Amino acid sequence: MMLYTMIDSPIGELLLLGDEQTLHGLYMQGGRKPMRVAPDWQRSATPFALATAQLHEYFDGQRVAFDLPLQMRGTPFERRVWSALQDIPYGETESYGELAQRIGQPSAPRAVGLANGRNPISVIVPCHRVIGADGSLTGYGGGVERKRALLELEQGQLAISGLHP
Repeated sequence: MMLYTMIDSPIGELLLLGDEQTLHGLYMQGGRKPMRVAPDWQRSATPFALATAQLHEYFDGQRVAFDLPLQMRGTPFERRVWSALQDIPYGETESYGELAQRIGQPSAPRAVGLANGRNPISVIVPCHRVIGADGSLTGYGGGVERKRALLELEQGQLAISGLHP
């Protein structure tokens, strides 16, 4: 059975999706791709207590890495990209081309970008740390303003608590 909860955050409402053991999704409900709650999902905050606590610590600037059991469904290529996202250090960025190079697919920055856009666990799997080759903040499912806010939080340029775009 799929479980979910909604939590408030400084970047808007977040939907957490999973089961009793693992987090399957984290979706920004105010972004371009809000996730609809399916009729057969059951609302329960209890399985998400650790994720919620770690997210609050992150937004308060007190957590730089997450330690949560994740289950991400996707193609082998997508899972490789998502795994590589987790290796981008807190407060740093990497271009789509650099990420493609790092996973051994130097001619696939666009495919990396598509996989990045399909990341089902935003914030925790830091797709916001991937930028354009020229340093620009390119597309982000939660909106470029949220991407900027997350990067500024991580670079110590913004106290994000209380920010609601």
